[in-house]
Amino acid sequence: MRASLSAPFSRPLWAARLSCLLLAGTAFPALAADPAPSTATTTPHKSAPVISAAEQVTPDEEIVVRARKRDQMQVSSGGQIGALGNKKGLDVPFNIRSYNSSLILNQQSQTLGEVLENDPSVRTTYGYGNFSEMFVIRGFAVNGDDVSINGLYGITPRQLVSPELYDQVQVLNGASAFLNGAAPSGSAIGGNINLLFKHATTAPLTRITGDYTSSAVGGGSIDVGRRFGEDKAFGVRLNVAGKTGDDAVTDEYRHSTTLGADFDWHDRDNRTRVTMDIDYENQGVDGGRPAIFLGSDVTSVPRPAAPSHNFGQRWAYNDLNYVFGMVNVEHDLTKNVTLYGAFGALTSNEKGNYSNPTVTDPATGAGTAGAMYVPYDQTNESTRAGVRAHFRTGPVRHEINAGGSGLWEDSTAAYAMALTPGATNIYNTPQFAAPAETFAGGVVNDPQTISRTRLYSLFFSDTMSFFHDRVALTGGFRYQNMHILGYDYSASGQGAMNSHYDQDAITPVVGLVIHPTRRTSLYFNRIEGLSQGPTASGNVQNLGEIFPPYKSTQYEVGAKYDTGRFSAALAVYEISQPNAYSVAIGNTGAFAFREDGLQRNRGIELTLNGEILPGLRFNGGGTVIQADLRHTAGGLQDGNTAIGVPNYTINGNLEYDLPFLKGATVVGRVVNTGKQWVNTANTLHIPVWTRFDLAARYTFVTHHTPVTLRFGVDNLANTRYWSSAFNGYLMQGMPRTFKFSFTTDL
Repeated sequence: MRASLSAPFSRPLWAARLSCLLLAGTAFPALAADPAPSTATTTPHKSAPVISAAEQVTPDEEIVVRARKRDQMQVSSGGQIGALGNKKGLDVPFNIRSYNSSLILNQQSQTLGEVLENDPSVRTTYGYGNFSEMFVIRGFAVNGDDVSINGLYGITPRQLVSPELYDQVQVLNGASAFLNGAAPSGSAIGGNINLLFKHATTAPLTRITGDYTSSAVGGGSIDVGRRFGEDKAFGVRLNVAGKTGDDAVTDEYRHSTTLGADFDWHDRDNRTRVTMDIDYENQGVDGGRPAIFLGSDVTSVPRPAAPSHNFGQRWAYNDLNYVFGMVNVEHDLTKNVTLYGAFGALTSNEKGNYSNPTVTDPATGAGTAGAMYVPYDQTNESTRAGVRAHFRTGPVRHEINAGGSGLWEDSTAAYAMALTPGATNIYNTPQFAAPAETFAGGVVNDPQTISRTRLYSLFFSDTMSFFHDRVALTGGFRYQNMHILGYDYSASGQGAMNSHYDQDAITPVVGLVIHPTRRTSLYFNRIEGLSQGPTASGNVQNLGEIFPPYKSTQYEVGAKYDTGRFSAALAVYEISQPNAYSVAIGNTGAFAFREDGLQRNRGIELTLNGEILPGLRFNGGGTVIQADLRHTAGGLQDGNTAIGVPNYTINGNLEYDLPFLKGATVVGRVVNTGKQWVNTANTLHIPVWTRFDLAARYTFVTHHTPVTLRFGVDNLANTRYWSSAFNGYLMQGMPRTFKFSFTTDL
């Protein structure tokens, strides 16, 4: 055994190879190999046991055997908690989960939405009239604009996100105005999604992946990481990924190109840490299947089309280009005081011609489809800075967090639309030439500024720990200023300011964590969400009145259990979000715009993640949501359920390592979503839907090189279903989709 390890598998070479495989993660047994070589030897001595001939294995077998003994966690219960920094899930009064890069690789996820299919509290839909992914957490939207990277808003590609660049995808459930500040587009009331870039690890990494998705999407990626210099102080991580071809929806063509360069440095004592990330992403959809709208006279919901049928037009498309990145600096003044700062930026160029059908006859599927061309560019800058300090006052341990943030966002856009739509049918869809776009807003060949957003905030918090850290009480606040300017971009009034919003608010937080045992915690929080208040519009007497920022108040209690290999969390919450509408003034025939409505979401969440038994892992859970409308205009919808919020959701992802075939794993997943209302009157709804996925992977070693093969089928039964009715439009679920990929570490 000793002789076999000393040749091509000497300690530095094979340990480095195995260590770099850790990023492939927990679901790939052999790609999570222990970086330390075995100390076993065939020669007895005082510090090593005698290994029998039956127990001896070849070096290649040992890679797989040792890999299967590694911690198989793909989901952790902690993450970055905004102003509070990086925390273990047990120690904070919030519900947070982090999905790591091995899960992304093993599940062959191609968009951020596919990663979040693992989370029972998240559902994915499309943005209004386009192909962008939008997420629903606790019954409220998270727009692509409001997904953060390393805690910074405004620097994430806002329509489609390539997951290959990220080491973790973190989901924080609930309002987060204190933790993260106000989101730039005003969403993220029910939760926050945060991404963390990949960086070089201690072991060298050269990973090559090739993939294929039905019906004809081919692609691959290269992931290289190295550390250099004395004490390996400098790190470089390079990612290149791309794919192109027709997906499982008929005549829907997708392409993506992603480039990432991530650098980091730390001094000898690791007191100063610097990271820099520079990234490029191009995504595009040609002839995509869009969401559909229902005509105002429709009295029933149409049946979904055949699973792979495309009711879109082949000339519809989008093309999205983003250059983005950030610099992050941390310095420990003392062992108890840390200064930190970050700066990020994004520049984008988006354009697309969109065509969404409006169904007028649900029985036959007949309707109309127009055209709308939209160019949209953004130039964003985002920053934060602060100090984190630990100290004691008698028996109480304090953690002080103080700092501020700023975001500057400039948007330019225009549009051109067809006033005469063409006839279509979602079941037997004719293709027609793009109709002439005769009505325009702005200059489509030279888009002008339509908005400038300036968000500034200051925050302070103190987390006080008592009784040997068994009880922790957090109190704090964030002062937020919102300065938003709107501009007329029509040809006649180009460049003239037509709206001005300048408001501020203070959002407090109170959180309590109690540890009955080392592995459990009970928690409570009272925290607020914050979004821009409305401006009175329409035929109202108070036209132009600016309302204060909306504060959404959340109360939450919960319990957590975490052994390191298995975690569980149970949360009960209530979130109330204000609404506004026009109301009649007596019998005068006049109207006024008032802030008087309310959407109150109450729910229960259960999440389970980790190893149930040796070789058997589960991640998933379920939620129950009651989303009621209150104080609606004239009381007509009081007590009704909010549009597009399912009354329950269930996710279950089960993995099993086959005991009779080392390196082989089978995976099954079920996604179940409850009834969703399509209109506020609650007369139209889409039914409950269930989807089953199946996958397998096998890791082996050839010529001392580990290789993993993966095969998966999404929507195994090829079920036809409407997956979402959020915002009142319908999105159809994807058809049966086959995925194949291989990964090797050189």
